[in-house]
Amino acid sequence: MSERIYGYVRVSTKEQCEDRQLIALQEFPVDSRHIYMDKLSGKDFNRPQYQKLLRRLKEQDTLVIKSIDRLGRNYDEILQQWRVITKEIKANIVVLDMPLLDTRETGRDLTGTFVADLVLQILSYVAQTERENTRQRQKEGIAAAKMRGVRFGRPRKRVPANFAEVKQGWLDKQFGSREAARQLGISQDTFLRWSRQLEKV
Repeated sequence: MSERIYGYVRVSTKEQCEDRQLIALQEFPVDSRHIYMDKLSGKDFNRPQYQKLLRRLKEQDTLVIKSIDRLGRNYDEILQQWRVITKEIKANIVVLDMPLLDTRETGRDLTGTFVADLVLQILSYVAQTERENTRQRQKEGIAAAKMRGVRFGRPRKRVPANFAEVKQGWLDKQFGSREAARQLGISQDTFLRWSRQLEKV
């Protein structure tokens, strides 16, 4: 069987922009019958079409993707998938956004594969480092904001001025907790929680 060219497209359900990737693959060209696509939610990274593609991919076949992040979510995952495809399956990878990431010269020019591997590792490392730096800057920003007195999350509900009076009526069994909450304009759960927490009120 002659070598085949496959394409892979991954989009999140929020993005809905697979057209850009599909057009790029078809212009390569990749036969539309050999293009596999996964649409994923933000938390779900179970990629059934990608797994199906890996089972189809044979030695000397070529996998075409629009950008390197289609292979995985982070540095380790991208490198793992790169190794599976190029070292275990011994197929080629072409990344359209990065011409240096093209291993199709493997048989004749080992330098090309070496450069592709090296460039991938550098790019992936830089991307991962930037993500970690962004998270660190966010943590530092939140810490600095808290030191300035900035509060995060929903603002705490203020205890109504007549809380003590209504609570006493409830304690005296003049009405139930549901009625007490209604008079205060809060939920029954909130009233009961405040009643436990504010013992001295």
